[in-house]
Amino acid sequence: MGIERMETGMLARSRAGHDKEKIYIISSTEDAYVWLSDGRLRPLEKPKKKKKKHIQAIYTIPENLQKKLQEGKPLQNEDIKRAIKLYFHEGMRK
Repeated sequence: MGIERMETGMLARSRAGHDKEKIYIISSTEDAYVWLSDGRLRPLEKPKKKKKKHIQAIYTIPENLQKKLQEGKPLQNEDIKRAIKLYFHEGMRK
């Protein structure tokens, strides 16, 4: 079973570690690793490095992030905080 494609801007849930079940945004990817940001404890300037096998990607890119990425604008911590807040507010959580 292969790991599906993970992209910048996607939501992801930690499956292992002290941050288990925490929601992040994938800020970048590289081979077997992803860098995760939540805009608060893990801002874009200091993302968390985690193996892809230790996260569960939520194959959705929030609208506000998708729009910025399509326009080529850099993401900001406020955008990430808002996207995570909307994810919980809209009841998308399992």
